[in-house]
Amino acid sequence: MISMKTLAAALLAASMASTGLAAVTADEAAKLKSDLTPLGAEKAGNKDGSIPAWSGGYTKVPAGYKSGQPRPDPFADEKPVLTITAANMAQHADKLDEGQQHLLKKYPDYRINVYKTHRTAAAPQWVYDETFKNATRAKMEGDAVVGAYGGIPFPIPKTGAELIWNHSLRVRPVAFRHAFNSYTVDSSGNASLASGAVNEITLPYYKKGGSPEQMKNGAYFQNVQSVTAPSVRAGELLMYYDQLDNNRPAWQYLVGQRRVRRAPTICCDTPNFVNSGVDFFDQVFVWFGPSTNYDWKIVGKKEMYIPYNNNRLVMAKDKEALGKHFINPELVRWELHRVWEVEGTVRAGKRDVRPKRKLYLDEDTYIAVLGNTWDAQGTLWHTSIGFPWMQFEVPAVGMEVWATLDFIKGTYTFTPVGDQSSQIQTMDEPWPDSYYTPEALSRKGVR
Repeated sequence: MISMKTLAAALLAASMASTGLAAVTADEAAKLKSDLTPLGAEKAGNKDGSIPAWSGGYTKVPAGYKSGQPRPDPFADEKPVLTITAANMAQHADKLDEGQQHLLKKYPDYRINVYKTHRTAAAPQWVYDETFKNATRAKMEGDAVVGAYGGIPFPIPKTGAELIWNHSLRVRPVAFRHAFNSYTVDSSGNASLASGAVNEITLPYYKKGGSPEQMKNGAYFQNVQSVTAPSVRAGELLMYYDQLDNNRPAWQYLVGQRRVRRAPTICCDTPNFVNSGVDFFDQVFVWFGPSTNYDWKIVGKKEMYIPYNNNRLVMAKDKEALGKHFINPELVRWELHRVWEVEGTVRAGKRDVRPKRKLYLDEDTYIAVLGNTWDAQGTLWHTSIGFPWMQFEVPAVGMEVWATLDFIKGTYTFTPVGDQSSQIQTMDEPWPDSYYTPEALSRKGVR
């Protein structure tokens, strides 16, 4: 029997889906040129100055630097201003998420090194211009985004779902290529290589000179992933699109079958076969939609210690970063920033083995830097940690390196790029749409 509460929720969802959510007013959007940064964060610092005012971000490109080279850490000489351990955790608990508190309680050698805060978030001017336009033209129709292009879709967010889309459509280069390794670490601290691969990613949403009309709820993120390790999987290919209608079609080339077929679901609570099933596909990049399994609400905005400006960790060799139960704390830089706290609960009629989750999104970039999930018994199950780093040649703060820890099994996964001869390389021109077709995937397959 359907309860009145469930029926009311269904009617509300149907109403929202049919009418869409309105964009903000012109007066509200004008704040993007005064009190707010061009992407929608509070421009001012906090009361005690521990979070400074935003002054344009970090855009200085080192002399002679070429994309694909290791990106140096401009704050390498700085020392921690605070170290949080189990002994002093209670004094700082209001600025720590559930996952970090759990790690501090469980592992006596876990620590959080907090450094001076630098608000390095930046974007090209044309992205700022499109973000300003998005404020009054972008809206949600059901779970889909319409009217958005080339910038943050909802710089003055009103709902949790809008914030999730801000993360998915965060500022990135139009195309980039990067090789990576993905490791799993068991409860005894033994690390093994789960996968090695190369991603070739195009973001039509960030192709300069386009328009919302050209997107038409189409693909905003396209990827061809070529597997290089382990040897038993070398030569496999995976291709998928993330679309503005909140769908993700995918195809797979398997060497043994020598053909392309529609891939199994690479979404939501499907175990992530790239990481040997230790985590789930929607925990890639801390959050990796589609977002239709959950109803999202804004809990609020708060000051928290989060990973930030982690160029040193991103450049580190894989073995240097892999600890027994967690990433080497000496390589991780934490800073105090304002974050959006968003809570997801499984939507009526949907199924997910994690009925509740929280995401913490950096105010300046909308990157989901921390994410926690709970199981059906209300036990904290996972924490995912993203490691934002400066991609100054864009300019932007990127996040392609992350870890997910399973507190129930005592295992974790980590996806670094430090051992690669060429690190994340931005491209001047995107791959054409014809590159992201089943036919092209078939031609690319190993024969």
